[in-house]
Amino acid sequence: MQEPRLDSVTCASPAGLHRMAYWEWGDPDNDRVLLCVHGLTRTGRDFDTLARQLAPHFRVVCPDVVGRGASDWLANPAYYTIPQYVSDMTALIARLRPAALDWVGTSMGGLIGLALSGALAMARALRASGGYTGTHAESLGNGPGIRLNRMVLNDVGPRLDLPALRRIGEYVGQPGEHASFAQAVRAMRENSETFGPHTDEQWEALARYVFRRQGERWVKHYDLGLAKPLAAQTPDVYAAGEQILWQAWDALDCPALVLRGARSDLLSAETAAEMCRRNPRARVVEIPGVGHAPTLMTPQQIEPVAQFLLG
Repeated sequence: MQEPRLDSVTCASPAGLHRMAYWEWGDPDNDRVLLCVHGLTRTGRDFDTLARQLAPHFRVVCPDVVGRGASDWLANPAYYTIPQYVSDMTALIARLRPAALDWVGTSMGGLIGLALSGALAMARALRASGGYTGTHAESLGNGPGIRLNRMVLNDVGPRLDLPALRRIGEYVGQPGEHASFAQAVRAMRENSETFGPHTDEQWEALARYVFRRQGERWVKHYDLGLAKPLAAQTPDVYAAGEQILWQAWDALDCPALVLRGARSDLLSAETAAEMCRRNPRARVVEIPGVGHAPTLMTPQQIEPVAQFLLG
């Protein structure tokens, strides 16, 4: 079975330098890059099934967002925020230098993609207005003209359901230690009912990279400090962030596919419909029997994504 290569890129935060790991599939010389970015408490290995299918067509790159998986943890957890993640992704894109860049983002990964699209659009606008100096926009990849080719948002949009965010936030900071990997799998399975039906082998695959052995215990792979900036959010901050994300969505100038779990409590059917009204280049595909978020492990979920990206 094909396995990915592991590499890393050095990024910066106000607290200093850190290393962001990424898993890479396919021909390393392929300049058609597909970036797959995971959800809040997951890792880049969530995309193994999708990446294996698309590796003949793309250089598929699946980072472990800082604070997770094989990546470093930040010295100051206050910087576990979307702007920091966008900064890290720009460093990665500069390393990859894609001629064409496609994006698949699950939950948080979709928000990072939306915010990045706004930064890319701003860089192009600065260049068109004559205000481009080279330094900022060049850092966003292969020159200031880079743009997203296609974007997949997996069960996420500019407007998020606050009770669902609070539910997720309460889980993030819980230690969750287990005496065996089998117990860790059972715990994740119980906490992830919204993922929908999976085989025993699929549940084990979903747990394999989100728990690590520490002595005689199995613990979560990520920095529990991720919960701190979430706890500091207020309704006013969420409202301001939503406005920025809607602006980025309205300005998105590439085709977009929105996957929505039919039982999702994070992305409502009404928000998905509004996304299509506001951006005519978008379409929604609902995944029956699934909440937040589709895991992209079954043909039913992978096929619409593959057809969209290869279309």
